[in-house]
Amino acid sequence: MRCDGGKRSPLHYSSTSSDSNFVLGNAQVQSLYPIVYCSDGFCELTGFARGELMQKSCMCHFLYGTPRSQEKLMTSAANYQSFSCVLVFPGCKFWCLLDIVPIKNEKSDVVLFLVSHKDITENKNIDHANESETGEIFIPYLKQHYFFLYLIFSSQSVLTANANPIPEYKVADIQKSRFILLHYGAFKAGWDWLILLATFYVAITVPYNVCFTAVEIREDGVASARNPPTVSDILVEILFIIDIVLNFRTTFVSTSGQVVYDARSICIHYVTSWLFVDLIAALPFDLLYAFNISVNFGVHLLKTVRLLRLLRLLQKLDRYSQYSAVVLTLLMSTFALLAHWMACVWYFIGRSEIESNRWLHELAKRLGTPYFLTPLTSLGGPSVRSSYVTSLYFALSSLTSVGFGNVSANTDSEKIFSICTMLIGALMHAVVFGNVTAIIQRMYSRRSLYHTRTKDLKDFIRVHRLPTALEQRVMECFQTTWAVNNGIDVSELLKDFPDELRADIAMHLNKELLQLPLFESASRGCLRSLSLIIKTSFCAPGEFLIRQGDALQAIYFVCSGSMEVLKDNTVLAILGRGDLIGSDCLTQEEVIKTNACVKALTYCDLQYISLRGLAEVLTLYPDYAQRFVNEIRHDLTYNLRQGRNCQVAGIVVVVLVVVVLEVVVVEVVVVVVVVVVVVVIVVVGNGTGGSSSGGSLVVVVMVVVVMVAVVVVVVVVVVVVAIVVVVIVVVVVVAVVVVVVVVVVVVVVVVVVVVVVVVVVAVVVVVVVVVVVVVVVVVVVVVVVVVVAVVVVVVVVVVVVVVVVVVVVVVVVVVVVVVVVVVVVEMPFGGTFQAKQYDMEQMQTIL
Repeated sequence: MRCDGGKRSPLHYSSTSSDSNFVLGNAQVQSLYPIVYCSDGFCELTGFARGELMQKSCMCHFLYGTPRSQEKLMTSAANYQSFSCVLVFPGCKFWCLLDIVPIKNEKSDVVLFLVSHKDITENKNIDHANESETGEIFIPYLKQHYFFLYLIFSSQSVLTANANPIPEYKVADIQKSRFILLHYGAFKAGWDWLILLATFYVAITVPYNVCFTAVEIREDGVASARNPPTVSDILVEILFIIDIVLNFRTTFVSTSGQVVYDARSICIHYVTSWLFVDLIAALPFDLLYAFNISVNFGVHLLKTVRLLRLLRLLQKLDRYSQYSAVVLTLLMSTFALLAHWMACVWYFIGRSEIESNRWLHELAKRLGTPYFLTPLTSLGGPSVRSSYVTSLYFALSSLTSVGFGNVSANTDSEKIFSICTMLIGALMHAVVFGNVTAIIQRMYSRRSLYHTRTKDLKDFIRVHRLPTALEQRVMECFQTTWAVNNGIDVSELLKDFPDELRADIAMHLNKELLQLPLFESASRGCLRSLSLIIKTSFCAPGEFLIRQGDALQAIYFVCSGSMEVLKDNTVLAILGRGDLIGSDCLTQEEVIKTNACVKALTYCDLQYISLRGLAEVLTLYPDYAQRFVNEIRHDLTYNLRQGRNCQVAGIVVVVLVVVVLEVVVVEVVVVVVVVVVVVVIVVVGNGTGGSSSGGSLVVVVMVVVVMVAVVVVVVVVVVVVAIVVVVIVVVVVVAVVVVVVVVVVVVVVVVVVVVVVVVVVAVVVVVVVVVVVVVVVVVVVVVVVVVVAVVVVVVVVVVVVVVVVVVVVVVVVVVVVVVVVVVVVEMPFGGTFQAKQYDMEQMQTIL
């Protein structure tokens, strides 16, 4: 097999780069199998640039020379069979092994071919006699300056011949065990809140138990603390131990921003981060009391190591930093917890040297419970409750810098602690209360913005002295808009996002409009472009969206609410949710004038597409543009350009006007025809002989006068008849309306009387009255039907009479014209015609 080797560079390859010599071919284009990707090693191997190899056949036809081998290769690829072949470059003693493997997607369809080349030059000794045993080999005819390919075909399928799994081309699934917990999952979030509460419990109880616990004196005179554990303490211990186990199976986010699901990586990460802190916090100190082991007070202080778990709270606060209420609660809890710690330490300092004049002595004197000191212990003094409340009072007074001096430091150690408390209080003011102020401002920022805009709007109304009605409309529109979008400008918010993301968000926001049948045939690209130009609008009750005669600039879609279409104070249509109004003319050159007003009946939410933007989008998608123009004519609920709906009350008048216009047009046409015939006769007569032209002219003038008189009479008669019919119809309609109103009033009065009678008389009278009412209603209905029928019959009769009159007039005119032509004009066979002279009496007889 031969190929063009002109682009090949000198062959000098290392075995490290030969393993990456491969190309990927598209298996779905079976006539070519074009290359969709090629590695750098393959480009270096062949000497071609990547741009030259793309879209060429992945069978590498440009490397082959023998047609027979190419056919074998294509046949095996078409059958999705695996095979191997040897590619040899004789000029440089270079061999490589060619493997072609199909790649399937998640639907088990072969979508790609992986064609790899492996360097086997060091392990291959070119000996065709020995190679003939391995399979069918095609020996090329020429070996100089060309590449040659030796094919070894396999007759077995890929699925049975290869033990290696077939690669797949699909989106990689997350490979994780079913026992791996997601750090952002709902279960882990709930567990974190439970651990948070347990941590706060430990942060409160441990300092209190250490400082306020009862101290007993053993026989050897050593003070020891003893505070038996409660059920809650044991439960917290169990929770901390379970949390350690769960942390070994919880995912985390690596420094590169990827979520790690591998169990081994999770364990390594946890061991090197928080395992030591969690183990110390989970040490079961309370088991010493369970086994009735008395421990030294210093060992009891080791329980304070559990407070290290609070460090993990700092790691998780960022996750809830966007929730202002949560952050505010945590900050205030932190301040209260710090005050609790200060209170415990303040009591511990006073208790440690009870024999000196400390603040506990002053408190005991004020409460009337002095201490009784012995060599081994002290008795009396204030209760634990009073001591804790007083300690907490002093701590909060110092932290907030509000001290009244009733509890003060007396010894040096107490004064040093008070100084530290004041410094910590100043720091807490800067950190906690500074953040609290910012959080409160952020929580009420939207409300503050609302009040600011409301004040600006009212100032604007006051300065420009808007009318009361207009002021009310402005305020209603502002409040409605704010209630819907909460003051958020969507276009301003999304302007910095990529177009792709903005289009997806816009399609979601406007999906109700884009799901109309009008847009079903639009491509996804067209829908994305349309979604970016869709705007929203709101109308308050009584607000006019469009007025008659305005230039139409958009197509509107009613999302919610009700609207009405008015023309000359007549309702032409009532619009509701899902209705589309606008125009079917999308040319930018034509200015479309609306033929009706559109008024809101309730609060209405609208979406609209500007005609200019719509025309620009349809210009980009001409295939859909014609379908859009054809379909919108049927999807428009009301066409503001054409005005599809008409007034039902004016049907009779319209019919009469059309008939009158038709009669007038017919008469005008007849007069024009007669005049033309007369002019032709006069012209011809004047051209052939002048002796008899005077008589002919008199005849023609008489004919014209008679025709004009007939036309005038017919037109006057038709107009009078039409006016009479219109008057009759109007009178009949008014009479019917009056009769119906009177009947309704009578029926209402009768019903009221019936109700009174029912209360006073009996049920029999009620039945009789109901029958009477029914009879009256039936009579009214019959009267209305008869009146309507009479009106219809009158209209039909008038139309028939007018048509008959028109036909008669036309026939008369035609007969007169024929008579005039036959009598006045003579056409002998000699080729000349002479005008006959008749006197006036003969002409009148003829007419």
